[in-house]
Amino acid sequence: MEIIDAHLHFMAVADFDRIAVAAGHENTEQHLAAAYETYGISTGIVMGNGPLDRQCDHPSFLHYCVGLDIMGWQEDRETQLRLTEENLQRPDCVGLKLYPGYNAFYVYDEMLTPLYALAEKYHKPVAIHTGLTASGMGLLKYSHPLTLDEAASRWPGVQFVMCHFGNPFLQDAVAVLEKNQNVAADLSGLLEGKIPDWEAFTRQKRGYLRMLSDWLEYLDCYDKIMFGTDWPLANLDDYIKLTKEIVPPEAWEAVFHESAERIYGLTAAAAVLDKRKTDTH
Repeated sequence: MEIIDAHLHFMAVADFDRIAVAAGHENTEQHLAAAYETYGISTGIVMGNGPLDRQCDHPSFLHYCVGLDIMGWQEDRETQLRLTEENLQRPDCVGLKLYPGYNAFYVYDEMLTPLYALAEKYHKPVAIHTGLTASGMGLLKYSHPLTLDEAASRWPGVQFVMCHFGNPFLQDAVAVLEKNQNVAADLSGLLEGKIPDWEAFTRQKRGYLRMLSDWLEYLDCYDKIMFGTDWPLANLDDYIKLTKEIVPPEAWEAVFHESAERIYGLTAAAAVLDKRKTDTH
């Protein structure tokens, strides 16, 4: 079964090196490529951050969503908008990523209208951090999944992706997904590190796993749900096991690759990239 990792991060920084080791991996392109091959992961989508003019620097087997720092956007909107559009014009850029919670803004703020217009123009999704933040400095009122309801209603022509399934606000996340046709979700960020004893983990966390499974079953719309690992946060083998625990086997094809392929337009993006490679030879 083909797998697409719809949510990862890739940066050569010391913090990521440490996090990767804790998850049983190495934060290198070579290790990631080998691990993807081992577990049948054909490609992944990097959630970008950092300077807009350098976010396209990622391994060739990956795609990316251009990540926007709203503080920079507020300081120099014209430049940020131009650089964002330049990224969205790249075939390997398959979406836009926003970080509410880490940045103090609501995703339905009118200041984002030009960004959503660009996403609609280029038919590329807007992925949005929802739920808990990794830092205690984040503010949950901005990253709560209910804020996405208003954005989705205001911009029905934009495909939104609720990153991290709004965890732990699962009930609210599912309500937003059920109500809005233009909202999907990825299952990234639900695990951290390497699980030393999987059977013990599933016993200890059976209530949490049951809750995830029950809300997904209630939603019963697996073509809106995407596998994602939040690399380098968690072990890849563990994350595949987790996803199989909470998703019924008949939905594995949708969750592990079909949803991401369709929502992020990966088939079309790959075709453009292949044509460019052919034209240069």
